[in-house]
Amino acid sequence: MSNKAKKGILLVQLGTPDSPTTPDVKKYLTEFLMDPRVIDIPYFQRTLLVKGIIARTRAPKSAKIYQTIWDKETGSPLMHYSILQRDLLQESLGEEYHVELAMRYQNPSIESALNKMEGMLLESIRVIPLFPQYASATSGSVIDRVMELIRKWNYLPEVSFVSNFCTDDLMAETFADHARKHDLAHFDHFVFSYHGLPVRQLGKVDPSGKLKCPESGCDSCKTNVNTYCYVSQCYATTRTIVEKLGLQKEQYSLCFQSRLGKEPWIQPYTSDLLHDLANKGYKKLLVFSPAFVADCIETIDEIGVEYANEFKNLGGEEVCLVESLNDDPKWIKSLKQLALNAKN
Repeated sequence: MSNKAKKGILLVQLGTPDSPTTPDVKKYLTEFLMDPRVIDIPYFQRTLLVKGIIARTRAPKSAKIYQTIWDKETGSPLMHYSILQRDLLQESLGEEYHVELAMRYQNPSIESALNKMEGMLLESIRVIPLFPQYASATSGSVIDRVMELIRKWNYLPEVSFVSNFCTDDLMAETFADHARKHDLAHFDHFVFSYHGLPVRQLGKVDPSGKLKCPESGCDSCKTNVNTYCYVSQCYATTRTIVEKLGLQKEQYSLCFQSRLGKEPWIQPYTSDLLHDLANKGYKKLLVFSPAFVADCIETIDEIGVEYANEFKNLGGEEVCLVESLNDDPKWIKSLKQLALNAKN
């Protein structure tokens, strides 16, 4: 902590269990899924669903998966890379700034991070939710929690938020750089897999309640950047990356992973797309996961293991995962520009 720091930067990632044990995973899942912005149903129903079914049944299975990606020295990949991002950004910004890292769920909590910053009497705090595309369940939840806590302070510094950075040039270039580490000519198709959301959550950005979004997103959202449409921003991120790589429209597809429950989520689902690509004779896929700025269970296991095995069982030969942004210097430069509210 620098005594010279006048400006604060709060990086907020989704979260990770404290350990890959069933009790800690259950605790993490419960806090995560009980957030009304994540599962947006009445409290009583949400409690029955999360505490009575999901957390209890999924925790043992998820714990086993976390154990496969948990490093003996660095622990959770998401935590490891998030700490590196914090430290590298601090180094880049210098002693005038103080950079804190928080997790929306579990530790270090947003409350503990803000408590440290409150005692520093900072002139300003800039909050960067580490989600390139805005969704109420991710960036919205982070902003909501920060506002809930900081409004209780006796003094209020200038507070600003980064709501999204879906078309950030340096972010896209970093993903493109990581793709170029592979022989692009080796692959016959490129897949951009984003974290999914229930379809009904898309329309909730309209205060009138009249907006009804189709499951695959309307044509406008696929071609234009809508500030409050998650689907629109996923397509915008994809366009920004493919332009860097010079890919043609027929060379890539966009899909959504991590579906939970039986209600309609944004389509096409990644699993369905894999079936479709296999039926068309595609054999070798290079997969991007640009909803995440650090490798985590959704990238390392869900794509790198689960979907890779599924595609091979369908007759495919290879699913190769593009490394996330992690601690790439170009991504740290992008983070710095977001922190300074500068354009690249």
